[in-house]
Amino acid sequence: MKKYFSLIFLLLISLFLVQCAKKGTPTGGKVDSIPPKFVRAAPENFSTNFDSKEIKIVFDEFIKLEKAQEQIIISPPMSPKPDITPLGFASKDVRIKINDTLQENTTYVINFGTSVTDNNEGNPLPFFKYVFSTGNYIDSLSVQGRIEDALLKEAPSFISVMLYEVDESFTDSLVLNEPPRYITNTLDSLKTFEITNLKEGTYQLVAVQDLNNDYKYNPGREKIAFIENPIKIPTDSSYTLTLFKEIQDFKAERPKQTGLQKLLIGYKGKSELDSIRFKPISAVSDDFEYRITKITDKDSLNFWYKPKIEIDSLLLAISGPKGKDTLLTRITDMPKDTLIVSSEPSGNLDFGKDFLFRTNTPISEKNDGLISIVGQDSIPVPFISEINTLENSLRLKFDKNENETYQITALPGAITDFFDSVNDTIKKSIRTKAFSDYGNVRLNLQNVREFPLIVQLTDEKGVLKYERYSISESTISFDLIIPGKYLIRVIYDRNENKIWDTGNYLKKIKAEEIIYFPDLIDVRPNWDVNQTFILN
Repeated sequence: MKKYFSLIFLLLISLFLVQCAKKGTPTGGKVDSIPPKFVRAAPENFSTNFDSKEIKIVFDEFIKLEKAQEQIIISPPMSPKPDITPLGFASKDVRIKINDTLQENTTYVINFGTSVTDNNEGNPLPFFKYVFSTGNYIDSLSVQGRIEDALLKEAPSFISVMLYEVDESFTDSLVLNEPPRYITNTLDSLKTFEITNLKEGTYQLVAVQDLNNDYKYNPGREKIAFIENPIKIPTDSSYTLTLFKEIQDFKAERPKQTGLQKLLIGYKGKSELDSIRFKPISAVSDDFEYRITKITDKDSLNFWYKPKIEIDSLLLAISGPKGKDTLLTRITDMPKDTLIVSSEPSGNLDFGKDFLFRTNTPISEKNDGLISIVGQDSIPVPFISEINTLENSLRLKFDKNENETYQITALPGAITDFFDSVNDTIKKSIRTKAFSDYGNVRLNLQNVREFPLIVQLTDEKGVLKYERYSISESTISFDLIIPGKYLIRVIYDRNENKIWDTGNYLKKIKAEEIIYFPDLIDVRPNWDVNQTFILN
């Protein structure tokens, strides 16, 4: 019997040792999801009669400041900006060294946004702020609203919302030259704003995409939004600010020679480029001629001239609708550009597109008699050709059938460039798809306030793909659309120029209104999308 119990005891001991020997992954505790907590500050938060040069804010655990430059907003702005530590390492306290001479009887707000996070898990303490007043009370009024973008469906992140005090010294140009009285930020994910701890008064309300964090508006680079008339605080109103980017007047930059008879001229702003005129001030021959072509997707022009200039510099007078300027460049001996002809598209040609010849030197003349289009049944296809001198292309327009192959031939002399060079023989083959490879969109617009309208289909990033113009019709058709997901937007073309026009802050002109359909539409092959769009 003793032997039996001894055997059982040994078996139990063995099982215990085996279980202890098994390998496993140790389980940790619960993941920390609690943000840091504010403990105390010196001077205390919401202090009055503030006269300290340093602020110490203490939290209950080690914290880091994430994206401090973007997230931490001080209102009114201080200049020079205070020194805020720690940056880049963990600490239980934040120290703010004030370098500015503070305004008298003013409430200051240091809004940390979501920059205060715990050191281990990165849990943010949302919208923590430190408030103090150099007077004997804390201002407590506020104003709120939301941010939209005039062109895009979603407004960008980190928009500065500013209040300028409207008094006898206020002018609209202060927004370009001076920091505001009060400021806040929409942070990275919010499209709403609230400016707190304001004093009673009259203010100009603006929003700026402050890319360089200087608390000022830089026209042509940054977006701006504004309320036309000053607002009075206190107010129960909620304001909508719609951002737009101004287009500056045309201004040419200094030319750079890039070929024997070619200059590259960058420019800023916008103008009807075909209205820009150049006149040489330097001594050139009487038969001097020039052409301008635009570089695709760049704010740059190619300035072509003939004959070759024998002097070492060229001074040009440039004039346009907005004024005059002069441009100087050095002239050296460089290789000459020779005519190169390309075409687009290659492969498939969509029904809503035209076939193009493009050249690297300016197209001067065309000869349709030396161009032919033949279908797969060898029957000639009639076409209309059109030169676009600015984009430097020769466009061929013709009716296309589905599932067809077309042979396009341009014999020598079909294209003559500015320097009297002609093309070699060009042969291109392009194809069309079946109608069933495309989709159709029918829009029924309701609650239209006025005409004319520009109706557009864009991709998810807002890049224009298809467009229709309506002067009276509320039913809009887009036929033979490439399958994909599209945004719909409708533009009220108030000046009837058939393009979307942005605004101008100093002239108090707002951008033309755009209304987006709230959802993406999915265009499928061989499918009709019938969509009602209520323009609210």
